[in-house]
Amino acid sequence: MSDLNTHTTPLAELLENLHRFFVSHCGAPPQVTVQAPGRVNLIGEHTDYNDGFVLPCAIDFGTLVAARQRSDRRVRVLALDQGAALDEFSLDEPIAPRTHASWPNYVRGMVQALLQAGWPLTGADLAISGNVPLGAGLSSSAALEVSVGQAFKELCGLQGLDPTQLALLAQRAENDFVGCRCGIMDQLISARGQAGHALLIDCRSLQARPVSMPEGLVILIVHSNIQRGLVDGEYNLRRRQCEAAARHYGVKALRDLTLPQLLSGAAGLDATVLRRARHIVTENARTLAAADALEQRDLPGLGRLMAESHSSMRDDFEITTPAIDHLVQIIGSAIEVKGRLQGGVRMTGGGFGGCVLALTTQHGAELAIAKVAAEYRSPQGLPGKAFLCRASDGAGLLERI
Repeated sequence: MSDLNTHTTPLAELLENLHRFFVSHCGAPPQVTVQAPGRVNLIGEHTDYNDGFVLPCAIDFGTLVAARQRSDRRVRVLALDQGAALDEFSLDEPIAPRTHASWPNYVRGMVQALLQAGWPLTGADLAISGNVPLGAGLSSSAALEVSVGQAFKELCGLQGLDPTQLALLAQRAENDFVGCRCGIMDQLISARGQAGHALLIDCRSLQARPVSMPEGLVILIVHSNIQRGLVDGEYNLRRRQCEAAARHYGVKALRDLTLPQLLSGAAGLDATVLRRARHIVTENARTLAAADALEQRDLPGLGRLMAESHSSMRDDFEITTPAIDHLVQIIGSAIEVKGRLQGGVRMTGGGFGGCVLALTTQHGAELAIAKVAAEYRSPQGLPGKAFLCRASDGAGLLERI
């Protein structure tokens, strides 16, 4: 088991290291330190930007930001995990994207979104560190955006900035500044997560219903060691295809279609676009059913829905890879007892690599970890990395000095 597990740095150690780093580079301790978590989506993939339903939970991996006000109007950002890399810009000048580094654009985009929304910001020194695995589909980008927004909220006393508004501004930063046309799920669960619960989110109304995680059920995430790059086009292409399908049917979003309506009105629709739409329509139905199964402790039912979700992502939305499919098969065989899944397994995240999620018992997770260690290698020959997570709270203040 230890050969596969990657133990991330605990929060207390992250916090201590970040404070020491801040003092050494800024000459004084931070006034506030905040955190925002990554997330794992239990089911409901690519439904968020189609005004649909998702069922994520925040996880106990996140991004920390230590912050202190400056007397001028400059923002200085130091990234501990990027070799103490520095980015600096002014609040009084146009904020432009950086071209040779990606991480500063999530910070710059969030600051610009706050300014455009009329929130009064001061200059600040920020130091950033985290333990969300990068490129794994666990929303390290949303955790960074939301944590930066949370830091300015605490530093500047923006008490009217509620978690949903914060999430919407973070989404705007990623859509308009970074250039990835993501839906609202990642930012909303990072801002509004509840410990011990998943959230069934209606991505049109932004209403969220807490769904209790059953006692004895663990969240196993296995990183495939296949890196993802959503800004590189495939994610945005899927979104354009979904929008084309919605126009064909004359609806605002694919959330407004039932499967019979989809099939009866398919004449003249491109076959690939039809498959994309079929995934969204059926995934919405699966997500609602999965929330009910989770509440009712129906692990076999949840397992069937998660298996159907993965098949749909593979065949209709075409966002899995052969290695990911193999990893799902390995884990599925480990958590199957007498022909019945004791939980469920599927790819999670935007696709084309990243992570596989399993909801299962502690014993099932241990069997899966051992089986993956023995049988899985990425196309580059790398083993998987396993993480056992807990459903955790959303963004908030850690310390104020």
